[in-house]
Amino acid sequence: MTQTDQAAGLSDIAARVWDEVGGPAELTDALTAAGPRAVLPSQFDVTGLATASVAAATLAAAEFLAVRNDGRTLPVTVDSRQACAAFAAEGLFTPLGWERPDIWDPIAGNYQARDGWIRLHTNYAYHRAAVERLLGAANRESVQAAVAEWRAVDLETAVVEAGGCAAAMRTREDWLAGPAGAATADAPLAAVADRALPDNVAAPLAAGTGGPLPYSGLRVLDLTRVIAGPIATRFLAAYGADVLRIDPPGFAEVPALLPETTAGKRTAALDLTTAAGRAAFESLVNGADVLVSGLRADALARLGYDGPALAALNPALIVASLDAYGWDGPWRDRRGFDSLVQMSSGIAAAGAAAAGADHPVPLPVQALDHACGYLTAAAVGRALTRHTAESVVSRIRLSLIATANLLWSLPRPAEHPPMPKPGDFPLTDAQTAWGPARRVPLPGAIAGIDPRWRVEAGPLGRHHPAWADGPGS
Repeated sequence: MTQTDQAAGLSDIAARVWDEVGGPAELTDALTAAGPRAVLPSQFDVTGLATASVAAATLAAAEFLAVRNDGRTLPVTVDSRQACAAFAAEGLFTPLGWERPDIWDPIAGNYQARDGWIRLHTNYAYHRAAVERLLGAANRESVQAAVAEWRAVDLETAVVEAGGCAAAMRTREDWLAGPAGAATADAPLAAVADRALPDNVAAPLAAGTGGPLPYSGLRVLDLTRVIAGPIATRFLAAYGADVLRIDPPGFAEVPALLPETTAGKRTAALDLTTAAGRAAFESLVNGADVLVSGLRADALARLGYDGPALAALNPALIVASLDAYGWDGPWRDRRGFDSLVQMSSGIAAAGAAAAGADHPVPLPVQALDHACGYLTAAAVGRALTRHTAESVVSRIRLSLIATANLLWSLPRPAEHPPMPKPGDFPLTDAQTAWGPARRVPLPGAIAGIDPRWRVEAGPLGRHHPAWADGPGS
């Protein structure tokens, strides 16, 4: 691995993360890390996390391209400024001549309870409704008054039991001492379970069948939400994959995110509670190479599509799943988001302690979401390489809490630069279904390869539920 003097340390973190997603050490010789050691201000190494996760995803794509084309791994370059810009992408996205809704619901945020702080996540209407029913309040002032009467942990439990999303602020010590933290303290960054590809099933992406982009011809079924999963599938789309996102009819994703997270993808609606919807979904699974799910741990199984069921539909299918609070312990099926995991796992409390603040101090960006997204793309790329070279089929599990554990384990940065201004990051022109815009370009580069999103970002459910090169598309 080569490195510039100012990037000393970034390369070490990138090598470690590449190893944790199963990457062979010798391929780091193809990777160059560049840019400032600290870009985003935090007592945590957000810059290192951003650079390393983008590097892992890009290196995995370069590795798979080499395997498919029977060639050498092309040089990969990652600039820390570009990686950090990508981690702030939803905030930097700039519509030209049209308006985008606010990213946050008006009552989402941190509130002071009787004995501490709690964060309420209300970006989905049904999560907001759960909070309103429980507290008998419908605006920020009345919610604050109601929250002040509760103990933070008791309110967290009540909101979750009511079908909403909340997280009390815990210190790192309190988190690890509790059953949910203890169960996930040693969670691997990417847990991989392999099975042999059956003898009578041909590898669909064999060596020597590559195209101009690493994932050309790859079919990815996208069952992801919000930021982490969509970032992963958007990365695969930029490098050539046919990504088809599936949602229930009428599903309302956070609208401010869609101009970023749907770039490069087709989107379709299927009702998996109907026979016709299930038949269409199973046909898509049968024709897919990869399925990426960002649903809660038990969601696919409750729909009748657990691991064995998916393998029966498609023995060659690689499945990557990510959730908030991990795959073990009492919170494995709990709803969660980046901002909540920061509160639960001690990140917001540590930020407050470092700043001498009397309120939660989160990371400067949704770093757990973005890092988990790029790490998911890296794990999928590695699984595709092994699928082709070793005839194994992988099931991969990642989580925001495992990503938080990684961040906790990184050395604290010595530098604390000021928060970059929006104009400090270069943007590129983009077209969306809503109108023109400026957005953060895809971070990382493979020498001689030109990634691009070939489908403009747009609303959910606007395409037919079929593969682009298949019948009925």
